[in-house]
Amino acid sequence: MTEHLRRASRALISVSDKSGVIEFARALAGYGIELISTGGTRKALSDAGLKVLDISDLTGFPEMMDGRVKTLHPAVHGGLLARRGDAAHTDAIRRHGIRPIDLLVVNLYPFEDTAARGADFADCIENIDIGGPAMIRAAAKNHDDVAVVVEPGDYAAVLAELKQHGGNTTLALRRRLAAKAYARTAAYDAAISNWFAEELHDATPDYRAFGGRLIEKLRYGENPHQLATFYRTPVMRLGVSTARQVQGKQLSYNNINDTDAAYECVAEFNPARTAACAIIKHANPCGVAEGENLLDAYRKAFVCDPVSAFGGIVALNRTLDAEAARAITEIFTEVIMAPDATVEAITIVGAKKNLRLLLAGGLPDPRAVGLTAKTVAGGLLVQSRDNAVVDDMDLKPVTKRAPTNAELRDLRFAFRVAKHVKSNTIVYAKDLATVGIGAGQMSRVDSARIAARKAADAAKEAGRNEPATKGSVVASDAFFPFADGLLVAIEAGATAVIQPGGSVRDDEVIKAADDHGVAMVFTGTRHFRH
Repeated sequence: MTEHLRRASRALISVSDKSGVIEFARALAGYGIELISTGGTRKALSDAGLKVLDISDLTGFPEMMDGRVKTLHPAVHGGLLARRGDAAHTDAIRRHGIRPIDLLVVNLYPFEDTAARGADFADCIENIDIGGPAMIRAAAKNHDDVAVVVEPGDYAAVLAELKQHGGNTTLALRRRLAAKAYARTAAYDAAISNWFAEELHDATPDYRAFGGRLIEKLRYGENPHQLATFYRTPVMRLGVSTARQVQGKQLSYNNINDTDAAYECVAEFNPARTAACAIIKHANPCGVAEGENLLDAYRKAFVCDPVSAFGGIVALNRTLDAEAARAITEIFTEVIMAPDATVEAITIVGAKKNLRLLLAGGLPDPRAVGLTAKTVAGGLLVQSRDNAVVDDMDLKPVTKRAPTNAELRDLRFAFRVAKHVKSNTIVYAKDLATVGIGAGQMSRVDSARIAARKAADAAKEAGRNEPATKGSVVASDAFFPFADGLLVAIEAGATAVIQPGGSVRDDEVIKAADDHGVAMVFTGTRHFRH
């Protein structure tokens, strides 16, 4: 690609985010570039002592309709779209008194921020930019001759080129800026269309688009030969995308995925009611527990599967304190995430320089509506977030024996965890802690066996005579298709069961529970997770 230099003689600047714009405009003026601007931007530049032509002087029309119409004019779009080397275009702008615009600096009305803060419908509508996207797309289309800047972060690159090339920009820069410009307007329109769908309660719009802002380029994806990047969407859900990384090396693709799973899991536990800890490995919990405090919760979660906890992700639902920090840092841990941390806890974690500490400022709401998306070959699968919470479910006893209060408490806990384990899922729990987890198996009976075996292994590791599944309860994320999985759980020592129900063999499964004096409740809600 040749440099294909183009001189910047006139710049149109109209920005919502005014950070750095005065300094940028002053630098442009230093190259003899004529400045044109609109509304609040023009006032800010004029107040800074810069000579600025008002857009109405260019178009011959005043801004009207509360600013809705100000740049939608041939004098603007003709100046942006005219091909500099095209005789017909040159003749057209000459005949109509249009002067070329060589540099467009526009960032859009803050629709995403307005919608995210829950503004009313009318306010959101007024924050939909019309003229801005139209100008951006025009300038980007004509990038052979026009440079377009859509965010303050690119001011420095433009100024560097102007300095290096004596007031000119290169085609390489203009193309890069054009590509970003189209991605920006696409993400902007995606945010608007998704907001509209939500406002209209339309779960299946004919078109669905997603967009986001780059957070960082990652070293690689799930494997070293895969490229990966991390984007933030306009949906402001507290979690790994919004958290502040206090310390530690860069998060990997797998770290981010696992940390998200961990934090969503621990958010199921209301911090006003209990302290809770979730330890995650490969997006699956290997230990979850409630406790009197975070240290107690962590220790109970850890003993569920201490082998898998090594190199895991630890998520907490309360402010990380010194006692919990000391315990967590006793073994190799990849990431700790919490709503906040004390100064002493931060210092303790700081002794492990590679250990990442993320502070989210709060917990995501497990009941909040939202969308999840997954790519498939040539398509996109979109669904509403699984925001079903066991506390809101009507648990229906279906066996002769109803669960005791203690069993019922553990059943709710186990089903809360099962929601965050890959299917097929079996979770054994006792005293508000997981004691065995079977995840991601092709048959439910295998999940029951694996979970029981892990509990037995943990007991042997700790020198106990019997696994903690003795006297435990068991949760299944979906119905038992046969009684075999239930019988494995009963053999492991489970005394009560929680499951959605709905199998054609429910009667067979219930009878097996009754034959062994086991209590069973149905939730009517399935928690498949793939």
